[in-house]
Amino acid sequence: MTIDERIQHEIDTHRIMLYMKGTPELPMCGFSQTVVEILKRLNVEFASSDVLKDMEVREGIKKFSDWPTIPQLYVDGEFIGGCDICVEMYQSGELEKLLKGSDS
Repeated sequence: MTIDERIQHEIDTHRIMLYMKGTPELPMCGFSQTVVEILKRLNVEFASSDVLKDMEVREGIKKFSDWPTIPQLYVDGEFIGGCDICVEMYQSGELEKLLKGSDS
């Protein structure tokens, strides 16, 4: 399985997928920690991949999304963005609508 196939499989398998440095329990950078905190505040389940443990994923995800930084959030198979975009969407309420559905 190629790295693109691995990443696509993870994104297809998990409705909310976060590529981050560290784990949700122990984020290893402030940007990853910020996105984890947002997801926790919104009380949604999400899967994560620690790019620090796998250099192939760390480099592969940047090419896959054509986005140079980590963390990277995917929802329903679509790339949402990094920390700044997640913060903006959280503050506007857009992220909650996306994650929980418009009927929430």
